[in-house]
Amino acid sequence: MRRRSSGILTLALTLGLSVPLQPALAQSTAPQPTDSRTADTQNGDAASLQSVVARFQQESAAAEARDAERLQALLNDGSALDDALSEAQTRLEAAQSRRNELEARQQSQQARLDALAQSRGDDAGDIEQVSSIVKGQAGELRDALGNAWVTVGGDAELPPRLDDRGLIDIDTLDGVRNDLAALIAESGRGVRFTAPVAGTDGDVTRREVIRLGDTLAFSDGELLERSGDEGRLTAYSRTPARIQGALRAFQAGESDSVVIDPTDGDVLDAFAQQPTLWERFNQGGYVGYVIVALGLLGLLVALAQYLYLLSVSRRTQRQMNHPESLSDDNPLGRVLNRFAALGHNHAPEALEARLDEALLAEQPRLERGQPVVKLIAAVAPLLGLLGTVTGMIITFQSITVFGTGDPQLMAGGISQALVTTVLGLITAVPLLFANTALSSRSRRLLGQLEGRASAVLADHLEAETRAANAQERSHGAHA
Repeated sequence: MRRRSSGILTLALTLGLSVPLQPALAQSTAPQPTDSRTADTQNGDAASLQSVVARFQQESAAAEARDAERLQALLNDGSALDDALSEAQTRLEAAQSRRNELEARQQSQQARLDALAQSRGDDAGDIEQVSSIVKGQAGELRDALGNAWVTVGGDAELPPRLDDRGLIDIDTLDGVRNDLAALIAESGRGVRFTAPVAGTDGDVTRREVIRLGDTLAFSDGELLERSGDEGRLTAYSRTPARIQGALRAFQAGESDSVVIDPTDGDVLDAFAQQPTLWERFNQGGYVGYVIVALGLLGLLVALAQYLYLLSVSRRTQRQMNHPESLSDDNPLGRVLNRFAALGHNHAPEALEARLDEALLAEQPRLERGQPVVKLIAAVAPLLGLLGTVTGMIITFQSITVFGTGDPQLMAGGISQALVTTVLGLITAVPLLFANTALSSRSRRLLGQLEGRASAVLADHLEAETRAANAQERSHGAHA
């Protein structure tokens, strides 16, 4: 009986009994009018609220009556209530059994799912590792061969990028393998084709191009390079003349030898960056121009004086071969004419002094230009050092502005600064040789003049001595 009472109570609570609301709630919440102007509005709201409360009370009373009637029917029919409870208990036990069965099945399915996921993870790990390796190798190959020659003038193409793809399938692997095989085959072929080529002047014309594997390509004796993102063919800024001749002969079929760069373009870049003689001369700046101008002036002076000394040597040698006819077109003839004009009534010391005076008068002409050449030979290295110091100052100013992060900037500035030193040495060395040649030639001529003049003076003194001795002997005989 207690079990039935608890079941009835539970069923009654489940159905829900309504509790009547108190009318006082509506009355307590009614607002009071604040002034005469809003009194009508407040009265209308209060009437509407009262009607709503009355309708709710009627519905609540009807619901209470229905609940009471249902509860009374259940209390009166006890057997039906027991049957309902038994049926509910049976359904509950069946549901619990079904739940246990489903939970066991779920655990079994979950264990199988975990095993399949583990197996898939092991297999997918190997496939993903292979796929990542293939993607990386394909990307590195495209980056390394972006401007390679194997893709120019042939049928070989670079493998596609695979970074944006998932797992690599067999067809993709076959495609990459075929592309690699084609690139390897092109690396051992020589191809002749026609393509647009940009020259050193910037004009683009269609030329016949020869490509030898992945080593080099050339056209009309000019080595080519690929530039830009599109890999346009461009002629090197400077190809040595000897290499141009060999390439032209090979392209024309006149030779079977070709010039290659085993350093992958480093030697060609060095040739391209190597300045010409005129560019190197312009790197010296104003100091270099002054050095070269002084060097040319010194060489001209030395050349003119050397030609003059050669002419004097020939005329002097002719005068020595014909001493009986004195001429004023050579130093020896002028010295002997001046000596002959002195007469024979002078002391030997006076004759010697006059002869030395005549020789000294000829010496400036023979040594003309030598001081200038010697001065320029001494000043040229000093001017070169001045240019070097000035260039180093400019280089250090550049380092102050741009820092030392670019060694090429410092190397270029130092190289230009040393050009003036080179120009100074190049100017001084030949001038020193020229000054030595002039000095030796002039000293030899002076030695010839002094020797011939001393011989003439000695002959004159010997002749006077013999004449004096003969006169004394004749006086003695008469006595």
